[in-house]
Amino acid sequence: MRQFSGEGRPADPPHSGERGDAALFTPPFEVIEPARLLSPLVFNSPHSGAAYPKAFLDASRLDALTLRRSEDAFVDELYLRCVDLGAPLMRAHFPRAFLDVNREPFELDPQMFAGRLPGFVNVRSLRVAGGLGTIPRVVGDAQPIYKAPMRVDEGLGRIATLYRPYHAQLGALVDRAVKNFGLAVLIDCHSMPSHLNEGVAPDFVLGDRFGVSAAASIVDAMETWLRGAGYFVRRNKPYAGGFITEHYGAPNRGIHAIQIEISRNLYMDEGKMAKKPEWTQVCDNLYRLASAISRQLDIASSRPALAAE
Repeated sequence: MRQFSGEGRPADPPHSGERGDAALFTPPFEVIEPARLLSPLVFNSPHSGAAYPKAFLDASRLDALTLRRSEDAFVDELYLRCVDLGAPLMRAHFPRAFLDVNREPFELDPQMFAGRLPGFVNVRSLRVAGGLGTIPRVVGDAQPIYKAPMRVDEGLGRIATLYRPYHAQLGALVDRAVKNFGLAVLIDCHSMPSHLNEGVAPDFVLGDRFGVSAAASIVDAMETWLRGAGYFVRRNKPYAGGFITEHYGAPNRGIHAIQIEISRNLYMDEGKMAKKPEWTQVCDNLYRLASAISRQLDIASSRPALAAE
């Protein structure tokens, strides 16, 4: 497998006082490429970043373990073997608590900042109200992250130097799949706490924005395979997909985006943040799932109806 660092430049000039947050991570994100590109699948793990720079820890009132509660721990590794199918895997190294690329670019909470936010910022979304905007205000059970308000230019700098390059790279991978295969299937990889206020907690939740972001045939096949493997699966409840699924999913253009949430209890000890013995079996099953979907896409990719369902 060949891998290269995710490097990029902001789409607009640097903000006054910007610190160059990308330099805190080496690299901030990466793409792990297959030896040969053979599949329209694109795997993305935006919340598995586990690099916590000293400057970030010093600015936080929380310890590193508490900050990690918002992390989709080890999710990138769960899907790593899927690269052998001929599909790329993109993953963040910066943590979700530092910057969340599964949000709009400017969902910012004015409570976090020392200064007035620009007028284009979305300060009224439900995610901002919950403290979980592009730069999160809280983690876990609404525990505030920062000791003091953040400078506005620092927040905008994170978006310019991390968020925008990340999405530029992800968009390029999706576009490449469409160019090479006539379609792209973006699998947005996440994990969820095992204890949810949803009755019996599912093992997997598949989110397709209630049928808007992907062809039903692809999501149906994923759900059928997972159920056949003995897992309890729900669709779009409680997670229907975030900004990435909504932004990239365009089935009418042959781009299908599906968010897959896996219960952390299946593969890790949530308290100790450590892998369980079941880890290997879960990795194997995710590889088999991806392999089954790849075979279906090989058969169906020449069928025009797939892009229009």
